[in-house]
Amino acid sequence: MAAETDKVGAVEERVPTSPWRLALRRLTAKPAAIIALATLATLVMLAVGAPVLAPYDPLAMGTGPGLAPPDREHLFGTDLFGRDVFSRVIYGGRISLSVAFAAVCVSSLIGVGLGLTAGYYGRGVDMAIMRGMDVLMAFPGIFLALAIVALLGPGLNNTVLAVAISAIPTYTRTVRGCVLSAKENLYVGAARAIGAANGRIMLRHIFPNVFAPVIILMTLGVAWAILNISALSFLGLGSQPPTPEWGTMLYEGRVYLREAWWITTFPGLAIMVTVMAVNRLGDGLRDALDPRLKI
Repeated sequence: MAAETDKVGAVEERVPTSPWRLALRRLTAKPAAIIALATLATLVMLAVGAPVLAPYDPLAMGTGPGLAPPDREHLFGTDLFGRDVFSRVIYGGRISLSVAFAAVCVSSLIGVGLGLTAGYYGRGVDMAIMRGMDVLMAFPGIFLALAIVALLGPGLNNTVLAVAISAIPTYTRTVRGCVLSAKENLYVGAARAIGAANGRIMLRHIFPNVFAPVIILMTLGVAWAILNISALSFLGLGSQPPTPEWGTMLYEGRVYLREAWWITTFPGLAIMVTVMAVNRLGDGLRDALDPRLKI
């Protein structure tokens, strides 16, 4: 009886575990990634709950004395117009995070589509797409975004488009490299042999192989997008005053660094904490989704 029990236990141990379950185990084994995920979830909840959590209207002037330091009524102090900085930081998170997520979604969709097409079809299609990506990569990302916004005009919509376009080459090149490797697998050849359409082969058989790298790129891309969006807003090419956006708040408080340090300190801390949390989460996801790592 004991021998049969041991045999059943051995069989259960040999049952293959889902790759996603293994990835989750790797991720939960990294305290830094869990802390980063909790921090990012808290920031998102604060941004979503801003209408309830913010004590004041972020655009309302005269909620307190101008340039008042942090106190019980105004946790982060007030700016030149008496607007509550704490409320503006919370509402600024809604704008910065939503614009960053939108830019990442646009760039990943276009980049993944171009990468799949270039890697699968090859030859002239690959040459045309990758030479276009080379042209975009010839310019540093922030300079390309600056040029696009300067051409289209300031505003959040144009900022999303500019940041998204500057990030497309990263997704395209990464996905193309994965596709070149994945399309040589036997199951792809078998799908071609039974007459499967090219679109079905790319989506059903090849795309699952590039899904993990894309998720990692999107996570790290959020941090990059937040920095670029804040930089564009600081330069006056993103959101326009009095919109409470972190980069715009840095621009508005730059003149009062000595008299009212809190106007720039708290938005700057919000950017730093968010970017660090996203980067640490991205590092954890990269390690968790790497099939070469084992626990």
